[in-house]
Amino acid sequence: MARMTTLADAWQRSRPWRLDVLAALLALVLGLYEMHGDLVVISRTGELLVVVGVATAVGLSRLLPGAALGVAWCVGAVQVLTGTGPMVCEVLFAVVAFGCARWGSTVVLWLSAVSIPLGAAIAVVLLDPNVFYDSLRVAGVRGLAQRAYDGTDGWRVPAGLLGTALLMAPWLLGLALRFSERSELSRRSQVAAEAERDQAEEIARLRQDQARLARDVHDVVGHSLAVILAQAESAQYLDDADPAALKRTMTDIATSARTSLDDVRSVLASTQGAPAAPPGQPDLESLLDGVRASGHVVESTVVGTPQPMPPDLEVVAFRVLQEMLTNAIKHGRRDRPVRVERHWDGDLRLEVQNAVGPQPAGPSADETQPITGVPMPPAPDGGQGLDGMRRRLEAVGGRLDVRRRSDPPTFTATAWLPVRVLS
Repeated sequence: MARMTTLADAWQRSRPWRLDVLAALLALVLGLYEMHGDLVVISRTGELLVVVGVATAVGLSRLLPGAALGVAWCVGAVQVLTGTGPMVCEVLFAVVAFGCARWGSTVVLWLSAVSIPLGAAIAVVLLDPNVFYDSLRVAGVRGLAQRAYDGTDGWRVPAGLLGTALLMAPWLLGLALRFSERSELSRRSQVAAEAERDQAEEIARLRQDQARLARDVHDVVGHSLAVILAQAESAQYLDDADPAALKRTMTDIATSARTSLDDVRSVLASTQGAPAAPPGQPDLESLLDGVRASGHVVESTVVGTPQPMPPDLEVVAFRVLQEMLTNAIKHGRRDRPVRVERHWDGDLRLEVQNAVGPQPAGPSADETQPITGVPMPPAPDGGQGLDGMRRRLEAVGGRLDVRRRSDPPTFTATAWLPVRVLS
């Protein structure tokens, strides 16, 4: 079993050479037949070396064209040294010429181009004219054969040109196929590069969509949860004897949760190709009302005349103000108002300012007494919220400025949006 496996592996490894070995054997048979017409009797050493050399060169012409060219030159040297005349089987050197042009390296390509006319010139100059007689006669070129037989030199140039033409034709064919293959490979490489580029663009688009979805969900859910949490925390300070106030608080919580759910559905619908209704200018006021419902005092100021904006700018203004208010609720003091300013002066400037510092023990604490409680974490100087705001603003040509002041301790976020008024 192991022996059969070894033989099968050897047969498989020999696959690239099978066709070449068959071509070499055919060339050897033709050469031997030309020598004697009898494949058993072999007597002329020079002709035998030529036949073996031609067969070897043919066998090497595809996988080792450089070696095949070297063997062809060795055959020529043998002919010159032994005085062996041209043989019909040497026409198979056309296969070598084709292989050098088709599969050879650049050096082999140019060496073969030089070797063809040079080899023909050496052959007609160095070899005895009488040795060409039989070959030219067999080839049917009787006029050149007669000139060689008569010993005149008129046959040399035509014979050299004829030999050059016989080898240059397959060499040119191999060269044409070589360039055709390179052109096809170049075309395929270009197609593959374009496919990779399209794939990279698609991946980049998907990542942008994922980042946009993450920002939208963060803005919607983060803001709604911050409002709901503030409303729930304020409920614990309500008077137990005032069920109506508790009921209003629970109603506000339910309203905030329902609004958040609608916003999340709208964001998810936009990822499925369904148009999401963009928040309009009145929704900016609804954001402030939601913060007020959570128990925070909001002081809103509008400077200038509000102007209708394109939907993309309305969405950016809404999301940016939403994130600013979320940070004010999360990191601001409950006993200090949140100041919101909207300036319509060329560009739209949104500014949200909130006090920072230790939180009071409860909403009823006296501001004149020392404030107790847990220190609030420092206002963020990075993270997904601020990064999302910056990306949104930069996408429409806006910018964001976030800074913390120590006297009084406040945190201020300011956004500028270029206003493109609807025509």
